[in-house]
Amino acid sequence: MGSLEFDHDHDHENNSQFTINPLDPTEFRRQGHMVIDFIADYYQNIEKYQVLSQVEPGYLRKLLPESAPNNPESIETILQDVHKHIIPGITHWQSPNYFAYFPSSGSIAGFLGEMLSTGFNVVGFNWMSSPAATELECIIMDWLGEMLKLPKSFLFSGNGGGVLQGTTCEAILCTLTAARDQMLSRIGREKMENLVVYGSDQTHSAIQKAAKIAGINPVNFRAIKTTKSTSFGLCPKSLRAAIDADVEAGLVPFFLCATVGTTSTNAIDPIGPLCEVAKDYSIWVHVDAAYAGSACICPEFRHFIDGVEGANSFTLNAHKWFFTTLDCCCLWVKDPSALIKSLSTNPAYLRNKATDSKQVVDYKDWQITLSRRFRAMKLWLVLRSYGVANLRNFLRSHVKMAKLFEQLVSLDNRFEIVAPRYFALVCFRVLARPNVNKVYENGTVANHDVERENELNQKLLESINSSGHVYMTPTVVDGVYIIRCAIGSTLTEERHVIMAWKVVQEHANALLSKF
Repeated sequence: MGSLEFDHDHDHENNSQFTINPLDPTEFRRQGHMVIDFIADYYQNIEKYQVLSQVEPGYLRKLLPESAPNNPESIETILQDVHKHIIPGITHWQSPNYFAYFPSSGSIAGFLGEMLSTGFNVVGFNWMSSPAATELECIIMDWLGEMLKLPKSFLFSGNGGGVLQGTTCEAILCTLTAARDQMLSRIGREKMENLVVYGSDQTHSAIQKAAKIAGINPVNFRAIKTTKSTSFGLCPKSLRAAIDADVEAGLVPFFLCATVGTTSTNAIDPIGPLCEVAKDYSIWVHVDAAYAGSACICPEFRHFIDGVEGANSFTLNAHKWFFTTLDCCCLWVKDPSALIKSLSTNPAYLRNKATDSKQVVDYKDWQITLSRRFRAMKLWLVLRSYGVANLRNFLRSHVKMAKLFEQLVSLDNRFEIVAPRYFALVCFRVLARPNVNKVYENGTVANHDVERENELNQKLLESINSSGHVYMTPTVVDGVYIIRCAIGSTLTEERHVIMAWKVVQEHANALLSKF
């Protein structure tokens, strides 16, 4: 029988592993202060950076080692590399000159809440695993629901409830899955192939992805066409016609995603009338207010979600326009049991007296994953640190700046506003000839003119973004290429909006002189 042999070459390596305590409080304090200072300096100097990263694909692999270090490196060295190698490859979403996509607004409170959440590092999948995490989430979801004046049927204080998901994409998948199972329990699982999902041609692509994941036949997704006459909102008559055609064909309508503030143009689907149509066919209605929902805490914007009492679920992303760092999607449902029936699991290793008592919420059964972060902490800090009045005023200031940008565009007869501005998104385009072919004012234009002006606007946007001074993004609606200016960065002030318009004009001047 051979003797055991030890590899003494690894003794030094093994010993070195125990010279570092990965969670030493003194070292954490020292390094933590350094990182806070680093980030504070970043925010202080953020305007100096080009908003859109100008690096080429694969740039970082050329700068970093081929393998991980065998021995520890200091935080000082790591932060130097962050500054030298990482920051040049960042598109600066927190820049005051960032006007692309939708905002990802941050705040001191959101950041510190994230620190607390990460510091506790709890995995709050059920009440037992961290009671405070679950109970705080229940409380703040009712707080925010009340701020939005959601019907009590959506709140824990009624018969509903709210949950914090990562993103709206996850929330839509959860609600669609619940709606699917609810319908199949009535008609039989063998009729899965007959289920139909509805949205508009402006609905976020997340609904199609969710339908695909949930096993809905791809040919049974209806992207109902919208028109300029309804400002690209979903027409209830068009919805009813589509549903009737499907019912006549032997299909089963079961889910509608209505949007308040579409991604392309902030179009508003009329929630009340759409819910009335859906009610006639027992269709689950989900209201996606990912971006615009935050503004509805302001009384002057609340009417955009009128009729929500007829819906089954409602979402907004606090990480978009509510000063809460990514990720934080707020989902409310009227019937939590529908989610729980579809998403719950109860293995022996998770069973406990609290769950068995039916007196607690186990959020693992309200989401796709088991593990979950303590997201409620950062939303709690945002709500407490700023208060409802200040949050409303922050949002109003962004809308005010969007109105200013809209006015500046309107004063230049080489440009036109292409869609109504409801919140803080301005959709515009440059014209090849001043006051000619204005789509929003005059209706559709000849195809050859559209193609020519689409090319012009695409070149204009590319020129603007390559300058690094501002960053905007495009969309195409009804065949028209549109430039989107979404105002909502926490650091944006009126001077940044005025500067952004000057950048647009300067690049338009250069382009039109050659076009």
